[in-house]
Amino acid sequence: MKKLLMAFAMFATLGLNAQSKYESAMQNGFTKMKESKTVDEMSAVASFFERVGDAEKTQWLPYYYAARNYTISAFMNPSADKDKAAEKVKGLIAKAEAIEKDNAEIFCLKQQVAVMQLIVDPMSRWQSYGAIAAEAIAKAIAIDPNNPRPYLLEGQYLMNVPEAFGGGKAVAKKLFEKSVELFGNFKPASVLHPSWGKEQAEQLLAACQ
Repeated sequence: MKKLLMAFAMFATLGLNAQSKYESAMQNGFTKMKESKTVDEMSAVASFFERVGDAEKTQWLPYYYAARNYTISAFMNPSADKDKAAEKVKGLIAKAEAIEKDNAEIFCLKQQVAVMQLIVDPMSRWQSYGAIAAEAIAKAIAIDPNNPRPYLLEGQYLMNVPEAFGGGKAVAKKLFEKSVELFGNFKPASVLHPSWGKEQAEQLLAACQ
């Protein structure tokens, strides 16, 4: 019995150490993410999270943050090949989805990638990629209607769509109001889960007044 208890304690300790190593790596990535200001720095953070994901193999969050940072760096860089960047991000999303099915945060990423590809040539792409973006946000809301980020992203997109096509500030304002309201009660599932967007939603709402 004593040997059994010792063995159990050893495996429990190993499990805690592995979890601590993962959490430490993620917190390190968050620190790098907060300090990143340039395209190259954001890309480096994305690569860091991708390596964490490849090392862990069973955690979807590293791939989520890798995809998010690659997307941000592509948006920040006017000369970036956004279609090429989108393929990279889609690969990371696929890895995250292989671990975590039907997750609202992942569908938010899909919307951002669709918008990124749409802006390459809005006149010829708004119909196809706009539909992909709208479907992704609709699924995110269906999965988690109390998540404030889908409303934020949809508002951000529609704010830049002409009123004749269903967009404009008046439409976006309602979505930003919903997002800000939900942020008031939103609590991430853990310290590692996404928590971004509150300040952005408040700023965009103010811009619609």
